[in-house]
Amino acid sequence: MENVVVLIVGAGPAGLATVACLSQFSIPYVIVERESCSASLWRNRAYDRLKLHLAKELCELPHVSYPLDAPTYIPKTLFVKYLDDYVERFNIQPKYLTSVESSTFDNDKKCWSIVAHDMAKSTIARFTAKFLVVASGENSVENIPMIPGLQSFPGEVIHSSSYKSGKSYSGMNVLVVGSGNSGMEIAYDLAAHGANTSIVVRNPIHVMTKELIRLGMTLAHRLPLNLVDNLLVMAANLIFGDLSRYGIKRPKMGPMILKSETGRSAVIDVGTVGLIKKGIIKVQGSITKIMGDIVEFQCSKKISFDAIVFATGYKSTANIWLKNGENMLNGNGLPIKEYPNHWKGENGLYCAGLGRRGLAGIAADAKNIANDITSMMDAMSG
Repeated sequence: MENVVVLIVGAGPAGLATVACLSQFSIPYVIVERESCSASLWRNRAYDRLKLHLAKELCELPHVSYPLDAPTYIPKTLFVKYLDDYVERFNIQPKYLTSVESSTFDNDKKCWSIVAHDMAKSTIARFTAKFLVVASGENSVENIPMIPGLQSFPGEVIHSSSYKSGKSYSGMNVLVVGSGNSGMEIAYDLAAHGANTSIVVRNPIHVMTKELIRLGMTLAHRLPLNLVDNLLVMAANLIFGDLSRYGIKRPKMGPMILKSETGRSAVIDVGTVGLIKKGIIKVQGSITKIMGDIVEFQCSKKISFDAIVFATGYKSTANIWLKNGENMLNGNGLPIKEYPNHWKGENGLYCAGLGRRGLAGIAADAKNIANDITSMMDAMSG
């Protein structure tokens, strides 16, 4: 049994940022991670051409800036290096291959009792902690929807987390399911490598350029969001024209308000829209069923495919192992309280990086949590 002051679950950017902030106050902690490395999502489950979608000034973790000569939009390899330097700078030593199986609040002892599986040694590790930080991420496990007949599909079926490059798909008919940033970028990458690419667009989306998003984020500090949204939508219409005739509809809510109220981001175009307009990438509606290699869409259209890539996002798994956390997380493992008060539960329970606010949100959560724990400890000792 290890007694710790703060136990942090997850060594992705949220866990690392929380540690860095706690270190400023010399608060002892233990950080556990079920994978064999920090930031495994970025290291192992991101495609090659990925860049951060927001400008670098919006993607810094607390107490460390990017090098001055870093590009505005940080590529995956540089971001992983930034995280490695971060780990070294704050001397963070996560307990890797340690998967938390349960955590419950002990009302008598007023502490969290945590049971974890040490996969390297095949043993059980137990901790008690005064404070518990859930930093296991919104993107904990792949989410693949249940589609009738999917198991009958003879070709390759992968989640976007396993997709690296379109090289091996040249000349194949490939269906991308999901039209968020990953889906749109993977569709572009496939088409660029010569695959016959279709993409399923089920819901209305805002399509923007990264410059428009950067402008929106800057203006949002000074102007009401609905005004910023009107400007962004007008500009997007000028740049892209009416996309509804290509099967892409706009949400009724503007992009900034949609992000702040639902956590859904605008799609940043990397060239996909141009290929859709040329007919190189085909837009399809919802899938009704799959029969062998034939995919049937809602409009009764039937098309044969060689491979399907599900860019359908991830789910949080925190609510599977976290008991007594009902006041902080809902059934989907996401915060119940609205941003910006989502990060604090009861009994010394916190969450970092679950507010759907990207890296800037992670930085804010980490600072809030460290400040709150410091004031609680001062109150206890005073």
